[in-house]
Amino acid sequence: MVDHDRLFKELLTTFFAEFVDLFLPEVGAYMQRDTLEFLDKELFTDVTQGEKHQTDVLVKARFRGADAYFLIHVENQASAHKQFGARMFSYFARLYQKYGVPVYPVVIYSYDKPYRQEPDTFRIEFPDRVVLEFRYSVIQLNRLNWRDYVRQPNPVASALMAKMRIASEDRPKVKLECLRLLATLRLDAARMRLISGFIDTYLRLNAEESVQFSRQISDIAPQEQETIMEIVTSWMQDGIDQGLQQGMQQGMQQGVQQGTASLVIRLLQRRFGPLPTEYEQAIIGLDTARLEELGEALLEFKALDDVHNWLRVLTEQRDAV
Repeated sequence: MVDHDRLFKELLTTFFAEFVDLFLPEVGAYMQRDTLEFLDKELFTDVTQGEKHQTDVLVKARFRGADAYFLIHVENQASAHKQFGARMFSYFARLYQKYGVPVYPVVIYSYDKPYRQEPDTFRIEFPDRVVLEFRYSVIQLNRLNWRDYVRQPNPVASALMAKMRIASEDRPKVKLECLRLLATLRLDAARMRLISGFIDTYLRLNAEESVQFSRQISDIAPQEQETIMEIVTSWMQDGIDQGLQQGMQQGMQQGVQQGTASLVIRLLQRRFGPLPTEYEQAIIGLDTARLEELGEALLEFKALDDVHNWLRVLTEQRDAV
């Protein structure tokens, strides 16, 4: 089972300022970015239903140019809930009571269905008056168009496009576009891994879709191909995406094999410089299974001699058969 709360919390705590820039630019205008402080989870008991709930992400921030602070409370909701507005108000009231500072409430609806627009207001009213009108920001991913975010140089956009509304025939294309955007951000290895893992968790392709994904990779610029293939190879090495691995194999059998061999050669050249001609010829001649093995093995190579040794062992194994 996917721990949605953990994944979203990890994404938001790592890239919180970028999350604000992308979805809450008005808040970003008055939030002093270098004062962000993540507070411990608050545990609340729903008296009416006897359930216990924890806040997902709670951040303390300073108003820009002022000696005053406020809280940003973000909840990720992975399933539809009719009374969620009431819960958000309950969180708000208790947080305001405890900390005594303004609270900015935000909900991320991350489920796939239903598509109906979720409310952003909780009201208590009588025939003669409105006693309470509590408003909160709503980010409903399944009502957002991924195409509006594909050119946003933001790691949160790269991750959350995978949870936006996607036509079934566009799934391979969107996964590739998520990775293309990620490749432009030049993040460190750990944060790159976080985003790529998020994408693969929420946009898992079946074998047929993976064939299309493989073909689409071969149509993009060589430099982009190398970065994306490094990510894909790491997934295959870790066994994260079995469907992608199967699809890559099928794609190679259907004519993508030559392009994949070319990508492996470029990855090796990027790390070790020009390859001897005999190395390139040997790699081009590898079958599907051996190309996959080499794609995994090259992550561990430290020098060009490792390529030579790998090919030599393969030749010895063939001769022994």
